[in-house]
Amino acid sequence: QVQLVESGGGLVQPGGSLRLSCAASGFRLDNYAIGWFRQAPGKEREAVSCIITRDGQSFYADSVKGRFAISRDNAENTIYLQMNNLRPEDTAVYYCAAEGPYNPVPTPICSSWYSGSPIGPIEFGSWGQGTRVTVSS
Repeated sequence: QVQLVESGGGLVQPGGSLRLSCAASGFRLDNYAIGWFRQAPGKEREAVSCIITRDGQSFYADSVKGRFAISRDNAENTIYLQMNNLRPEDTAVYYCAAEGPYNPVPTPICSSWYSGSPIGPIEFGSWGQGTRVTVSS
């Protein structure tokens, strides 16, 4: 059974950092697209970052470029989202999602969520339960 479990959320002051983890079980992450999404109260879901696990291609929303970094640890079967210089507007529930397996993984599974994509977003099939991030002084 495919399962994704997020962790690492919490309360942090503006300018602080958090590292979110997305641990996968029931499948290997080797040939997947893994995305981080967030949803703030009263707002629509927003794509934050995405990675193609096989080759490490990564994508970021304009609002987090230069502050967030997505990475993978294939041995631990875990995807991380390092979030630095956090802002109050980063407050949301953060979810990781997986789509695959594919060989190779089509890049548009990630890129379709970000600016400049010629096609609409391609939905992810498996989702975690989310971890809450609150940025406040």
